[in-house]
Amino acid sequence: MGNLLKVLTREIENYPHFFLDFENAQPTEGEREIWNQISAVLQDSESILADLQAYKGAGPEIRDAIQNPNDIQLQEKAWNAVCPLVVRLKRFYEFSIRLEKALQSLLESLTCPPYTPTQHLEREQALAKEFAEILHFTLRFDELKMRNPAIQNDFSYYRRTISRNRINNMHLDIENEVNNEMANRMSLFYAEATPMLKTLSNATMHFVSENKTLPIENTTDCLSTMTSVCKVMLETPESCVFTSEETLMFCMRVMKGCIKVLKEQAPDSVEGLLNALRFTTKHLNDESTSKQIRAMLQ
Repeated sequence: MGNLLKVLTREIENYPHFFLDFENAQPTEGEREIWNQISAVLQDSESILADLQAYKGAGPEIRDAIQNPNDIQLQEKAWNAVCPLVVRLKRFYEFSIRLEKALQSLLESLTCPPYTPTQHLEREQALAKEFAEILHFTLRFDELKMRNPAIQNDFSYYRRTISRNRINNMHLDIENEVNNEMANRMSLFYAEATPMLKTLSNATMHFVSENKTLPIENTTDCLSTMTSVCKVMLETPESCVFTSEETLMFCMRVMKGCIKVLKEQAPDSVEGLLNALRFTTKHLNDESTSKQIRAMLQ
């Protein structure tokens, strides 16, 4: 039980093989119910990312419609191009709600007494892996969203057109799919530079506020412990049996995701944890260290 703790406190010379098994972890009977719930959500994550990566937007159609406001054909062409895209954006948004609920279930399992977050992560590695997969997905989603300005342009055009038609007492069929309330919530979501990270941060803060009997340190320690484990595995590859470059990149993203969520929490509850990471990361200033990681911890 103390092996993972020894890794976290840098006593790794005599304990070279303790890590979170992101490649092979399988749920125990005690984990299975929660694991199944989270798995049902995560099984859609790759299709969400593939759909987002393939998102091209309706830029040319919108531009033509704006430049030719009296051309009914161009207006219809732009509208017909935008509507299916808005339905896709709704799917992404609805997935964020499912992910938020999944994270809260995981936090409940990984922070509850009598075990510490460190003990939970070591004992329940399949749940720890799902926690990592949520963080990994979050960073990948936000990276794709930030590189695609068409998302906000398309949605802005959609809302302007809906508002104009509402003034003219016109009801469009898509409003049955994306009504005004849904559009408002989607607008707030996509206005964020990193909407999935914001979702996770909100989920974490909501979990803390709803579980007042649970020390806040249990939640923040869960994130910092995950970060520390990833840090040690990346710094000491001889202690890790990962053979896949993809898994090492996964580990890097998870570490980055943990730090980002931690930094969104109340400063007085996490500054000590972030300082611990700053001052124990021996390769922090190396050229080979991710610039994003260095920037977040400096």
